[in-house]
Amino acid sequence: MSSVKSFLGRWRSEYDFKTYINAAGALAVTLIFAFYNGYLGIRHASLWYGTICVYYILLTVLRGAIIAAAKRIDRYDEQEAARNKAFLTISSLLLILNISLIVPLSIMVRQQKPVNMTLIPAITMAAYTTYKVIMASVNLKKRKTSSDSLVWLLQTIAFIDALVSIMILQNTLIMVNSDGESLSMLPLTAFTSAVVWITVLLMSLNAIAKGIKRIKKNKEE
Repeated sequence: MSSVKSFLGRWRSEYDFKTYINAAGALAVTLIFAFYNGYLGIRHASLWYGTICVYYILLTVLRGAIIAAAKRIDRYDEQEAARNKAFLTISSLLLILNISLIVPLSIMVRQQKPVNMTLIPAITMAAYTTYKVIMASVNLKKRKTSSDSLVWLLQTIAFIDALVSIMILQNTLIMVNSDGESLSMLPLTAFTSAVVWITVLLMSLNAIAKGIKRIKKNKEE
């Protein structure tokens, strides 16, 4: 019982600890979401769901790599140097992963309707996406309070995850409210997808620049 109280106490009072624990929980939820999309992709032979499945599996791997790196770095003598190296490596992989988003985005913009979906799952997804965006936005501001660069990167990935969820929700709502043949939504879909994708790429590039800057600063010291 005392260990549970100690855990909850750290979770409430230590921002870095809370971020790592929450990231582990998000990792599990994201993996379930990835497998669900994989199931839909296989069942309906849908390239859209297949690419989203792969994206979220790889995003889960990156989250897991950060958590594992943070735990491993605690045993190093040169912790800051090791943390900066892990930060830059994972940021570079994140950029490559986000560039690959062009595949599902191109499918969505062409409005290739892969699966019929009812209103209830769409509303559920909308509610979850709204919650994810709000929490990611709040934590994106709070990340400045931490001196741990890997915590900063976890919150960046969480916000990118939320932005991608918005694009998926957009596609879901189009599936629910159209027959997949009309191109009336093409201009809006193309515009919003481009804005989100560019934002995601800029955040990835910013993370890489931050990683390079931290490594240079560490060498100078």
